[in-house]
Amino acid sequence: MESNQELVQYLILRGILKTPQVIEAFRKIDRKDFTQDYNKNKAYKDYPLPIGEGQTISQPSTVAFMIELLQPRKGDKILDIGSGSGYTTALLSQISTEGKVYGVEKVLNLVKKGRYNLKKYDFKNSKIIKAKKIIGLPNKSPFNKILVSASAKEIPTELIKQLSNSGTMVIPIKNSIFKIKKFGGIIKKEEYKGFIFVPLVYEPQ
Repeated sequence: MESNQELVQYLILRGILKTPQVIEAFRKIDRKDFTQDYNKNKAYKDYPLPIGEGQTISQPSTVAFMIELLQPRKGDKILDIGSGSGYTTALLSQISTEGKVYGVEKVLNLVKKGRYNLKKYDFKNSKIIKAKKIIGLPNKSPFNKILVSASAKEIPTELIKQLSNSGTMVIPIKNSIFKIKKFGGIIKKEEYKGFIFVPLVYEPQ
């Protein structure tokens, strides 16, 4: 694949991209804008790419799968944990045009890179914040949607607390992706197996 539009069409044909608002976001947000200069010729390939600091930008099919599971809406307040170079934050910002998107990243150089990359799109509804030891942004909660792009050993209870009632979280746990739905005190889980992610680093409270 040699262009962003070819990548989007590939993801549609594979049945990964489905909903109009997510497809439109992938059309408007060019993955090339979030890759290293030496990797821009590989930006439209369906595999992870290094973005520096030992981190990667996830493969497009995985990102698309997770965002489709998340089902973001235009008025959602969204938390994007492990924002990296800003790709997922940009996609979510493109969808949640009337809401707010908070990207959180623990590596300072990637925080700076993500902020720089977001400026290419002039979003007014999003920001990237340097992560603290505690996971998430409890002072900005509750969130309608939470997307996590690094693998935890178990579902962090701190993030469940930061979900709104009827909120949704998509998070990798070991080598599976979980969709978590919160209905008051009831938590519903769906598991999708067969993925690999970098580990999520935080200190449980």
